[in-house]
Amino acid sequence: MSGRKPFLFRTDPEVFEALQRWAADELRSVNGQIDYLLRDSLRRAGRFPQRAKLDESTREGSPDSTESSPTAKES
Repeated sequence: MSGRKPFLFRTDPEVFEALQRWAADELRSVNGQIDYLLRDSLRRAGRFPQRAKLDESTREGSPDSTESSPTAKES
């Protein structure tokens, strides 16, 4: 079991259709797109759980890992 928590999400049909198109463009499901958008928003707001930030920064090619890299140069 993946440990994910299901919940009901209601939205306007136009919002759902826009999400469907966006998800298809990025080869994700609508659920995957919503999860991606929520995680990105939480990360940008500094509200993403610390453990998840550490997991994310260890992934190869992660934008967070290049920002924290000692070789990254500031402009």
